[in-house]
Amino acid sequence: MKSFIRFCLYIIFSAMQMAYGQLRVSEVTVEGKENPIGVQTLVPQFSWKLLSNANGTYQKGYRIQVFQETINQQERAVWDSEWVSSEKSLYIPYDGASLLPGTSYRFHIAVKDQHGNLAKKENNYFHTGLLKEEDWGNAKWIAKEQLPDSLINPLPLSSSKLRLEKQYELPVFRKSFKVTKKLSSAFAYISGLGHFELLLNGAAVDDAFLQPGWTKYDKEAFYVVYDLTNRIHQGDNVFGVLLGNGFYYVPPIKGRYQKHKVAFGLPKLKMKLILRYDDGSSEVIDSNQSWKTHRSPITFSSIYGGEDVDARILPENWATNTFNDDSWAKALQVEGPALIAQEIYPNKVMQSFKPLTEKVIDEKTRLYDFGQNASGIINIRMKANKGDTIRIYPAELLKDGRITQKHTGSPHYYQYVFADGKEVSWSPKFSYYGFRFAEVELMPKSGSSVKILGIQADHIRNSTSHSGTFTSSDTLFNQIHNLINWGIKSNMVSVFTDCPHREKLGWLEQLHLMGPSVQYNFDAKLLFKKALRDMRNSQTSSGLIPEIAPEYVQFDWGGDMFRDSPEWGSSAIILPWYAYQWYGDISFLHDNYDMMKGYLQYLQGKAKDHILFQGLSDWYDIGPERPGVSQLTPKGITATSIYYYDLGIMAKIAKLLGKENDVNTYTILQNKVGESFNKHFFDPKTAKYATGSQTSQAMPLYLGLVSPENKEKVLENLIQDIYSKDTSFTSGDVGHRYLIQVLSDHGYDQLIYDMHKDDTRPGYGYQIRKGATALTESWAALPNVSNNHFMLGHLMEWFHSGLGGIKQAPESVGFQHVWIAPKLLDRKMDVQVQYETPYGPVEVDRKTSISGQILTIQIPVGARATVELPKANHWKVLGEGAQPIKDAANPLSQYWQLPSGKYEFQHEVID
Repeated sequence: MKSFIRFCLYIIFSAMQMAYGQLRVSEVTVEGKENPIGVQTLVPQFSWKLLSNANGTYQKGYRIQVFQETINQQERAVWDSEWVSSEKSLYIPYDGASLLPGTSYRFHIAVKDQHGNLAKKENNYFHTGLLKEEDWGNAKWIAKEQLPDSLINPLPLSSSKLRLEKQYELPVFRKSFKVTKKLSSAFAYISGLGHFELLLNGAAVDDAFLQPGWTKYDKEAFYVVYDLTNRIHQGDNVFGVLLGNGFYYVPPIKGRYQKHKVAFGLPKLKMKLILRYDDGSSEVIDSNQSWKTHRSPITFSSIYGGEDVDARILPENWATNTFNDDSWAKALQVEGPALIAQEIYPNKVMQSFKPLTEKVIDEKTRLYDFGQNASGIINIRMKANKGDTIRIYPAELLKDGRITQKHTGSPHYYQYVFADGKEVSWSPKFSYYGFRFAEVELMPKSGSSVKILGIQADHIRNSTSHSGTFTSSDTLFNQIHNLINWGIKSNMVSVFTDCPHREKLGWLEQLHLMGPSVQYNFDAKLLFKKALRDMRNSQTSSGLIPEIAPEYVQFDWGGDMFRDSPEWGSSAIILPWYAYQWYGDISFLHDNYDMMKGYLQYLQGKAKDHILFQGLSDWYDIGPERPGVSQLTPKGITATSIYYYDLGIMAKIAKLLGKENDVNTYTILQNKVGESFNKHFFDPKTAKYATGSQTSQAMPLYLGLVSPENKEKVLENLIQDIYSKDTSFTSGDVGHRYLIQVLSDHGYDQLIYDMHKDDTRPGYGYQIRKGATALTESWAALPNVSNNHFMLGHLMEWFHSGLGGIKQAPESVGFQHVWIAPKLLDRKMDVQVQYETPYGPVEVDRKTSISGQILTIQIPVGARATVELPKANHWKVLGEGAQPIKDAANPLSQYWQLPSGKYEFQHEVID
């Protein structure tokens, strides 16, 4: 009997060990990235996620140890936090001995949970960048030639007629060096403007595209860090660098598309290589006049117009140690912008599409359909003889059976001239386009031929990771989600652009209006930080945040309409606040506070009786005329509503940052703006704002401008307007998000469903019916505007937060308190949604069967959740730790509090 009892106790103890002994540390990050090189601070922040198979697990304490790597893989301790009793696992700042620039560090993370279980993740890594100009030492900017000062034009007017008959040659650079001792480490720091490709001994060092990301070059440029320790060999080595123009210089040449005539200068290079040897010595190789330069085989490079290559200009081995560069010229030393490390992820080829169809137009022309409209480049394998040429025209639409670029920027093409009769695989390096189709023109010399051996479309975007998924049993909703997703992916490069062809500009309203939709699907933290930096660099001395950042052009038609629209500029205030709430990183607020204050001072100066009348209002709404400037909603409604919202956000930020005087200032001003707004626009007899458009009603409701006694009437008017139009919506770029959010907040999710389920009228389903494979610029998928655009995808947010039910509790930061409230549970619809929060994955899997519904819910360690479900239904809860909440805020709902872990809610249908 005793043996049996001991056996039972052993089984119980083993089970407890299994339950509580699987604490793990995962995804350790420094400044938001795992094992980053080029950290642009000497006080980095550490974060990590925890995994456990036991419900209710939470962190009790942590320890961080940091070591400086030295010669021969030795190390020196620089910080030991010792054990800290805390549940905090996000953005813990370094607090040890002073770190050094250009130096590698290794660190360990150790964590204990409330049961005393220990978990470690050791040998994590980061490498600091070159933070100050003096850290670059003797490295200089070098070029092949300089652009005359008279032609430098960093902010051209859109009406600029500048054209050049001369085409400046693009350069390539070479630098030979020898390694005679055993390497301990080799780090290269490089910036090539507009974009570069770095070759080491003839091979590219990475697979990045359009490196580095584009910036406001008159303020700063990015550099990139490479660990080449295992790529540099003993003996002779050679660096080769190709440069492309990018946004640094848009060549104003006749015969190629040139949306804007931006000119910060001609392409240039700055590079520093630090070699450290096992014997303790080191060597530095800097870019200077000892580097050699030559005309590039890339004979034309334009971010707007495309790219041409003449392979006859240089032999294939030009970047290897078998090539003699004695005839090359010495590089020219020039001036260049200040440099900071690129912390966003690089652009890469993320997906490839083989052609669905090939059509022979004539003897020398082929038309390919790749089936998906996406940002990208053509990748082609071909064979021809020396001097033969091939030309490729990408396009997103066809007209009369041929490609058309009429409304997306024309002409944009890629051209390749063959050097010999060998088989060649080629794709452009420094330009891209938005396209689904491509026409290939074969242009052989007399008596020769060009053969296409293979062709594909390579989709390029920022390589940041996915953060969430959505699928359902509703086919149309899945198609809509995919449609919007392609609009996001095609416009997510180093800037969130409007379209991947015609403009490629960072229009700012998208960032706050589409921000949640983006964040539910992609890890956008670093991209948003970069976008805010672009705003700071683009802010004018008057405080204006222009509608585009980086600002590369001033539209000088329509007055200030396309430069000064508060719904656009307010991303400078709304985005930091949303990002702080979403990710929990308070640096979003600290870093941008001065910019926010400056912009609010600007808006206050523009206001008349606290009302703003400038801007674009509800861009591309649905009215009787061709879409564009708002037709149904006055400018004062949207501009002043956003201004009011800005002031409320700033009062909250000021309070959080301890700026009490500012709290009072912004609170008082917000109240004045609210009073004036209602005085100017609200009709108490009809309970309507201004024209009574859907946007005119929805924005004041969502942004808190409607007094409590009028809310019900204003909401009723909004609902009646939608029903009077047979559940059609009329809202545009600005208003549609607020329309959806207001309806969902007030329980009208069925109406949202009805508004978007019909594909016979302008909307998402209508676009799909018209053949769109990416979100289009207009609700009606008009062929004379962009058919791959970012701005109208607000329904995606509702897919995740409404149908899926994943939201954040009102006072939560970083999704530490998740609010789960799936909508439309009375519909027979399966929905699976997942979001990777800063603490780990939240999952809601909703299954419907004949007997009822089952909700499977996963909450990460470090977070908790409140689940809200209809009170009319009877739910059985499986999963240790779920606690019902008796005092329900909504009498129609029932609530449960969940610690971390996995739970199942079963709803049985009772006849």
